[in-house]
Amino acid sequence: MNGNGNIDRLKEIIAQAKEELAKVIIGRQETIDLALVAVLTGQHVLVEGVPGVAKTLLVRAMAHVFSGQFSRIQFTPDLMPADITGTHIFNMKESEFVLAKGPIFTNFLLADEINRAPAKTQSALLQGMQEKAVTIDRQTYPLPPDFIVFATQNPVEFEGTYPLPEAQKDRFMLKIPMSSPTREEELTLAKRMLGPDTPEEVLAGGKVRKVVSDGELADLRSSLAAITVREEVVEYILDIVRASRKHHAVLLGAGPRATQSLLLAARAYAAVSGRDFVTPDDIKFLAPGALEHRLIVRPEYEVQGMTVSEIIDSLLQEITVPR
Repeated sequence: MNGNGNIDRLKEIIAQAKEELAKVIIGRQETIDLALVAVLTGQHVLVEGVPGVAKTLLVRAMAHVFSGQFSRIQFTPDLMPADITGTHIFNMKESEFVLAKGPIFTNFLLADEINRAPAKTQSALLQGMQEKAVTIDRQTYPLPPDFIVFATQNPVEFEGTYPLPEAQKDRFMLKIPMSSPTREEELTLAKRMLGPDTPEEVLAGGKVRKVVSDGELADLRSSLAAITVREEVVEYILDIVRASRKHHAVLLGAGPRATQSLLLAARAYAAVSGRDFVTPDDIKFLAPGALEHRLIVRPEYEVQGMTVSEIIDSLLQEITVPR
């Protein structure tokens, strides 16, 4: 199939995925678009929102629509690394040790409330997120090629939580905020809860179609290479990221991985938006999600009430937008 054919197929799949996801996710088009960006790029994302805003449902629906296996880990203070990766157990019948795989051996992994486990346990994900493999008892095992982590955290309640290490946060391509639904969206959900068409029942009842066959997702991802990114847009991304390191209120700016994340996300977002080229507006839309979890505000400015969002807004205003 030629390049145009690949792009046409990609657009067709995206349109179908949006249609199916809308059956269980009410509203939240921007959230769905960003989740699609993660799936199409094969990159990990941090989903931030208060309880009850459909974070888990979003990931379960994504896994179903893209024919992936779904696993969920509830992070707690007593969770151990082996609870994530698995361990070797002795098989009495065979008189040998065999691997009991942990929930990380999946396609779509929901790391729920990831900041409720200590750093040692959180770090059990690092090798899998970076190398798509895990080492157990000195033996390395590959993860599925479509392995993606959707990690959730509550942005408000911090009692009993552990901040994510900077090395781990940097491995998330985007942070996707999920705010409370609008009045209309919440009213629609309330009415559906009175009947047989609750989002959970729709998803479990087979009313949501799968839009790709096994193995097709890899071909769709490769077709993103046909999305045009002008050199001026690449330089625009680079200038934004580098400016974050020089901002007077920033203690730690974004590294080179942020540039890569913005570039990958921009190509996928263009496809999700129905285009075969990236625009500067795509970068403006994606920059907060790609940078917010990577920047650390200097304490003296944080005390004054300055936020990372305000810093990113100032960066976007200062950097010249390519024509």
